[in-house]
Amino acid sequence: MLKKFLHWLLTLLYRVEVKGLDNYHSAGKRVLIIANHSSFLDPLLLGVFLPDYITFAINTHISQRWWLKPFLGLSHVFPMDPTQPLSLKNLIHYLQHNDSKTVIFPEGRITATGSLMKIYDGTGMVADKSGAAILPIRIEGAQYTHFSKLQSIVRLRLFPKITLQILPPTHIAAHKELSGKNRRKFSGHVLADIMTEMMFATSHYRQSLFSSLLEARKIHGGQQIVAEDLERIPLSYHQLITRTIAIGNALKTITESGENVGVFLPNTSKTLCVVLGLQLHGRVPAMLNYSTGAAGMVSACHTAAVKTVLTSRRFIELGKLSDEAASLAKQTQFIYLEDIALEMTRWDKFKALMQSHTTDYWYAHEQYNPDHPAVVLFTSGSEGVPKGVVLSHSTILANHKQIAARISFTPHDVVLNFLPMFHSFGFTVGTLLPVLNGMRTFFYPTPLHFSVIPEIAYEISASIMFGTNTFLAAYGKKAHAYDFYNLRYVVAGAEKLQESTRQLWSDKFGIRILEGYGATETAPVAAVNTPMDYKAGTVGRLMPAMNYHIEPIEGIDEGGKLHLHGPNIMSGYLLADNPGKLVPTTSVYGQGWYDTGDIAYIDDDGFVSIKGRSKRFAKIGGEMVSLTVVEQLAAKAWPDAQHAAISLPDAKKGEQIIVLTTQKQAVLSDLIAVADGIAAIMLPKKILFVDAIPVMATGKVNYPAVIELAARRIQST
Repeated sequence: MLKKFLHWLLTLLYRVEVKGLDNYHSAGKRVLIIANHSSFLDPLLLGVFLPDYITFAINTHISQRWWLKPFLGLSHVFPMDPTQPLSLKNLIHYLQHNDSKTVIFPEGRITATGSLMKIYDGTGMVADKSGAAILPIRIEGAQYTHFSKLQSIVRLRLFPKITLQILPPTHIAAHKELSGKNRRKFSGHVLADIMTEMMFATSHYRQSLFSSLLEARKIHGGQQIVAEDLERIPLSYHQLITRTIAIGNALKTITESGENVGVFLPNTSKTLCVVLGLQLHGRVPAMLNYSTGAAGMVSACHTAAVKTVLTSRRFIELGKLSDEAASLAKQTQFIYLEDIALEMTRWDKFKALMQSHTTDYWYAHEQYNPDHPAVVLFTSGSEGVPKGVVLSHSTILANHKQIAARISFTPHDVVLNFLPMFHSFGFTVGTLLPVLNGMRTFFYPTPLHFSVIPEIAYEISASIMFGTNTFLAAYGKKAHAYDFYNLRYVVAGAEKLQESTRQLWSDKFGIRILEGYGATETAPVAAVNTPMDYKAGTVGRLMPAMNYHIEPIEGIDEGGKLHLHGPNIMSGYLLADNPGKLVPTTSVYGQGWYDTGDIAYIDDDGFVSIKGRSKRFAKIGGEMVSLTVVEQLAAKAWPDAQHAAISLPDAKKGEQIIVLTTQKQAVLSDLIAVADGIAAIMLPKKILFVDAIPVMATGKVNYPAVIELAARRIQST
């Protein structure tokens, strides 16, 4: 009777919904139920809403709570301390000799971050030794109740909706040759992966970006500040959505549904509103990389069949882009935001305000297919003509949920975003990730102000920053030791993180840089080191729900070419020889697979090491030599300079390695001194001094320009 009453009461108060009961019934009789621990309500919810008489392996301290004791009588309670080996042995023995459905919380405590916390290896050992089926259950919504430990972190409500989602059962099958601590560690590792996969699989990413924005407002509240720029006008969810609707309504009348619309604008809150406004009515923003000059933007517009470009007279004037704008205007129709603002009436603004507060009545979430294009970004063109990369709504949101399954962030976090929105890192992670997850993002227009950006980070108390090695190294040298006092996460991507940069940030700021890996085609994060899964020298582990193949490459013994598949892989390319036509993603492993072109090695723990681009290998006397390794050797010899290694044709050995460096009086003997047994074929044939290494707007080395510069220098000598 008590269970029936509680079932009725909890359903009335929290609208509790249970999904996947068929998975529960198919799990068998001996089952270890693992669940995330979001609140004090969790044992009660599972005890009331799961069909059978459940055994709870529950933390001894929690089981002693006076108010919880009456409800624990609904189930069999197995008090345990996850840090005590005897408790684990007793639980293993119990599972081995009883057909029981037993619940355990692998985190051992209620989350204090809102995300998964440390997963105890002991729980994995219990699953392994007992032979029980593992049944993952995601508890969602209870973290927003007053029974959670997130009072000062998230916006709590009296009666939020709670969902229990039951996933298919699985098993831990440890390798027979493993024993002792190694077997325990392996089992814990597998269990942690099951938990993170569960968090991702039960997340809501199959929706449009605007739907996700409305969902974020519902979770975090309309007054939550989410965007700010140098104008210092903070935007709340209410204000952002109102402005998005206003600009979206205006653009709807001058563009067509499904049209790729060029966005030639800087990193500002206004640009965010333009992007979201286009997406609101099914238009697709094509983010133009103005650092490539007029020719690059004209090429991009041709590739994506862009007829209309949105820009700003003030931006063109301040950015000194008049010549580029004039060239682009000959090929496309320019629409200036200033003109749209002048034409917008008070009625238009009032209508947008009313629509902002009545979205539940007019916005049809199901109208927009999550697989439809959300944005067109362009590759850097470092290896040829830029390609258009089409990312869908679900692709972008899937990448957000993959990151959230591995790294905790809260509404108190402040992201300093200086990476341009035309770059995938700046667009998906620097801009949309914080806005759609209750964080505040501060837009800074350029990453090149090396002295200013540390000051901005200090002033706004930035807690998260994304950058490239080039930029992080420059900020590290210019910054005061206290400028980054509030930073929790610094994530490096787009290029190899140099050991000198890692050491600088560790010594000067006490900050461990988390190196990651990705591409525009992976929306962009494919792998990243995290506070819980970290291995220096690697780019971390692949995101949840991602599969990979390593394609063997002749001449490379360790690793091969990396191919990826997952929900964050692009829809396909737009190519210059077939403008506006989507070419679906494919590789030698089939449709939907992405050939990264990178040579990678993945170790037994799942950590990915990137050896270099397949196109960044030179063949010297029949042997494959990584130019990335040559650059790392140069960085070791001359840590305060910049370097680029390239290969040029050689009559005798097929190719020759050339190193360009900003280190004056650099000689080959410097490299030999730090080579530590590296084969002679990895040493460059020539070392050329240059005043500066050509780079792109994102800080990545512009290798076509480097090759051209080296060829000219060699030819002139």
